[in-house]
Amino acid sequence: MYSGSGDLPKHIYCFVDSSFIRTKGKGFEPCVWFAIRSWPGRAWGCHIMLECGAIYRDVPPHALAFRQQPADPWLLDDAQRWNCYGTQFSTIEYTFLQGLNLRTRQIRNEKEELGQYLFTAVPLNDGYTEEPAQAKEFVFCQLFNYRLTILPTNMVLFKDASFGKAEWPENLQPASDKWKVFE
Repeated sequence: MYSGSGDLPKHIYCFVDSSFIRTKGKGFEPCVWFAIRSWPGRAWGCHIMLECGAIYRDVPPHALAFRQQPADPWLLDDAQRWNCYGTQFSTIEYTFLQGLNLRTRQIRNEKEELGQYLFTAVPLNDGYTEEPAQAKEFVFCQLFNYRLTILPTNMVLFKDASFGKAEWPENLQPASDKWKVFE
């Protein structure tokens, strides 16, 4: 049976908004983010360990930050574009994308944010993933505003110095075919 949870490619030291995990929480406290959970129709759940050793599951992605005092308020709509598709997924840190800077198209305010690639979550065995036009991988990004965002690949541009300036492409069409080799 699949649990819906999986390891990150590497654990990540970050901070959690205490108001999400404590009855009288204020500010951000250190944690280690080590896993994620996927549940259909919900935001990704982040599994963290607190400094005291306690494990807290299913922290929403907008509760995490990469600095103890991030400046801007961050909503779930800033942190994630689509709900999870199902309970099965795989995580991978693509070697080619490791450490690359990127540009994102944010949802709520349609503003671009700059950041860096963390890893990718690849949904498996669900109706969306089986349909080429709907299939998406989710890119987890550490933004330079010290917040986390999770976006489909069509909302992220990677900066590779060998290609020059990253520009939003025009006229790209979604995949529509399922390619098979016939014997």
